[in-house]
Amino acid sequence: MYMLLTPKASMRFTKKIQFVCLALVFILGACPSKSIARTLLDGPVYERHEQWMSQYGRVYKDDSEKATRYNIFKENVARIDAFNSQTGKSYKLGVNQFADLTNEDFKASRNRFKGHMCSPQAGPFRYENVSAVPSETWTGESAAATSPFQGSKDSVVMAAMEGINQLTTGKLISLSEQELVDCDTKGENHGCNGGLMDEAFKFIIQNKGLTTEANYPYKGTKGTCNANKAASHAAKITGFEDVPANSEAALMKAVARQPVSVAIDAGGFDIQFYWSGIFTGSCDTQLDHGVTAVGYGVSDGYKYWLVKNSWGAQWGEEGYIRMQKDISAEEGLCGIAMQAS
Repeated sequence: MYMLLTPKASMRFTKKIQFVCLALVFILGACPSKSIARTLLDGPVYERHEQWMSQYGRVYKDDSEKATRYNIFKENVARIDAFNSQTGKSYKLGVNQFADLTNEDFKASRNRFKGHMCSPQAGPFRYENVSAVPSETWTGESAAATSPFQGSKDSVVMAAMEGINQLTTGKLISLSEQELVDCDTKGENHGCNGGLMDEAFKFIIQNKGLTTEANYPYKGTKGTCNANKAASHAAKITGFEDVPANSEAALMKAVARQPVSVAIDAGGFDIQFYWSGIFTGSCDTQLDHGVTAVGYGVSDGYKYWLVKNSWGAQWGEEGYIRMQKDISAEEGLCGIAMQAS
C-alpha cells in the first residue's frame, strides 16, 4: 500500500528527515563507519584502546585494520583482567605494547631464536667447584646494566659480554649490537651447542672485539657492515663455553660469577603480558628467545632467576622478569637451563 503526499506534506516530511540527520551529526560529530560504530557500544574498553594507542604511538592504516586490532585488544584485555582477578597468583599480567597482537602475531614478530636440542657438553666446567652465594644480581651500577633493551637476538650476547668486560676491567661500556647485526654473516647458523649466541661469541673472538654503541649505533635492521667503525675495538673476549645442560645448579654457579646468555620458551600468553612478580606460569621448552640471566634470589617464598629481556623497559619489571628457580623439571622453567652459555 502506498501513501500519496501533497507537495506541502512532502516538503514537511523531507525537512523532518533532514532535521533528524543533522541532529545525529551534531551528537556524534560524523556518521561513523559500521566498524567504529560498533566500538562505541564498548564504552570504557574503546576509550582504553584510544589511550593505549596514544601511549604507544600506534597508528593504523584504515578503519578496517583498527577494528581488527581493537577486537584483538579487547579480547586480550578481558583475559588479562580475568587472570588478575584471581587470588593466590605470584605474578600479574598487564596491558603492554603487545596488547593488539594475537599470540601468533607476537611469536612471529618477537621470538626467532632457533636453537637445537643438544646433548650435555663433555669436558670441564670452569665453575664446577664454585660455591654460589645465596643471592646475586648483576644490575644497577654493575655488570649488564648498560646494554639497551633492543629487539635483536644479539642483545643477549651484548649483556653477557658487557658484564664480563666490566668485571674484568672495571669499565662499564655499552657495546655495539649493530656491529653484530651487520657484520656477523654466520650469526644465523644453528649447530648443536652452537646456536645464535655461540656463533656471535665466535665472531667477536675472530673479530678481536667490538666497538661501542655510541660509535656504531643500533638501527633496528640489518645493514652493510661498516668496517671502519667496526675496526675500533672497545672490548674483547678470548673464549666462551656452554653451561652443562639441564642443570639449574650449574647455571646458578655461572650466574654467581657473571651474567649468562640463556634461551627460553617465551611464546606463551602470560609471558607476552607479564607485568610483575615471580613468574610461575606454564610454558613449554621449545626454545624460541634469547635472554640474559643476570641474577637470582628469593622473594615471598619463591626462588627466582632475574632475567633481562630485550622487549623494552615498558615490558615486565622495567624490562626484566623474575622466573621461578629450582623447579622439579631438570630443564628449568621455560627451558632456562637447557642452552646457557
